[in-house]
Amino acid sequence: MLLKYRMKEPIKEVEMLGVVTEDYKKQFPVILREALKCLEMIFGIVTKENDPVNSSFVLTNALNLTYDDNNHRLPRNGFLLVILGVIFVEGNCASEESVWEFLNGMGIYDGKEHFIYGEPREFLTRHLVQQNYLKYRQLPESCPPRYMFLWGPRAYSETTKMEVLEFLAKFTGRDPISFSFLYHEALRDEEKRARARKDPMD
Repeated sequence: MLLKYRMKEPIKEVEMLGVVTEDYKKQFPVILREALKCLEMIFGIVTKENDPVNSSFVLTNALNLTYDDNNHRLPRNGFLLVILGVIFVEGNCASEESVWEFLNGMGIYDGKEHFIYGEPREFLTRHLVQQNYLKYRQLPESCPPRYMFLWGPRAYSETTKMEVLEFLAKFTGRDPISFSFLYHEALRDEEKRARARKDPMD
């Protein structure tokens, strides 16, 4: 599936069935559902129906993010979505310590190459900052220097707090409403965006 994503080609259900052994053909719907869940949570990729007649799908970035790594590595959109979620949960400004604490819980460590995400510090503090998805700022008057992460302008233009909250809810296996305070903040953000679209001169 990742190869089809990289080549930007649709994938047919019959092709996916071809990689499932005969013993598991009856379980194909369950296998496919779990595989699609993994694609979304780990790589930030979702499927959209392309041709209902031929049962084909296209794989695309989740949440309308235009970020796309070079073709030589696995997609890292899931990592970006998790970081945006952590920042939102931490009050729209996450300390570097809290980000690393969350990533450590996922088995991603500072200075240790990850087989999917590469070197995480460089990706976080340089690459995603240069791409304007994140802001990486020194906390005022911190000695020794401490840093924080915020959403960058590209994150605000390509996704919403509600979309990120829904992704985070899927990631943690919870309902978005169970994040009560965050859910209400995300609703206010949706209303604000709707007003801005309705009256762009405000």
